[in-house]
Amino acid sequence: MARNAFWRGYLKLSLVNCPVTLTPATSESEKIRFHTINRKSGRRVRSQYVDAETGKVVRHEVKGYETEEGKFVTFEDEELEAVALESARMIDIDSFVPADSIPWIWYDSPYYVVPSDKVGEEAFAVIREAMKEKDVLGISRLVLNRRERAVLLEPRGNGIVLWTLRYGDEVRDPAEFFKDIDPARADSKLLNMVGDLIEERSKPWNPKMVQDPVQQKLQDIVAAKKRRGKVAPKAKAGAEAEGASNVVSLMDALKKSLEKNPSSARKGSSRKT
Repeated sequence: MARNAFWRGYLKLSLVNCPVTLTPATSESEKIRFHTINRKSGRRVRSQYVDAETGKVVRHEVKGYETEEGKFVTFEDEELEAVALESARMIDIDSFVPADSIPWIWYDSPYYVVPSDKVGEEAFAVIREAMKEKDVLGISRLVLNRRERAVLLEPRGNGIVLWTLRYGDEVRDPAEFFKDIDPARADSKLLNMVGDLIEERSKPWNPKMVQDPVQQKLQDIVAAKKRRGKVAPKAKAGAEAEGASNVVSLMDALKKSLEKNPSSARKGSSRKT
């Protein structure tokens, strides 16, 4: 079963339930992370909570919600944990929605859900396959990091992917931002030329398309520093961005782009407008 589980509990649908684990579907453990270091001693600097008025180090802090300026209602850990006790160890699917009905913007963080023992695999498989057959997603609630979240369950291969969902007040209405954009139809000639560029650059999806070049450069610098100490920063190549060239019109820009690939240029010129 899954190793290094982030969460352990139960997946439940009415009277059917099984023990499962949750593991984050994404990881940032490979990223270069920096610590703050005392330049003189070379040792790490430790952060501390200090009183905002006295400046003294605080030894016993508590969570607080500001009701008005300078006044707080405080909460003990036990009070916060008790707020959503039922969903702390149970993913109880209480409703289903069509598989294509939730827009992407509501999706937050993904987790892999797998049965935590062989005994529970049958119940897990029944829930997963029934969701596939009906082409639906499950909706539930779950406590993660002391916060109750709305979650979505999506059957995927032999397992289930759980997505935390953003709350309604976290998603801005796109109409507020797009309403002033002119909806006028694009010029057909320009549309054909951009279409050629899209065709030229279309290829099958590959995770290498979204690799982080900054992390690779940082890893190279770290390796070099380990070998020979400080490394002088290199000057940025190509000081002027390509977009800063003196292109007088969108048509000229597209023509120059297509000239880099003669076959695309010929294809575009042969289209009827």
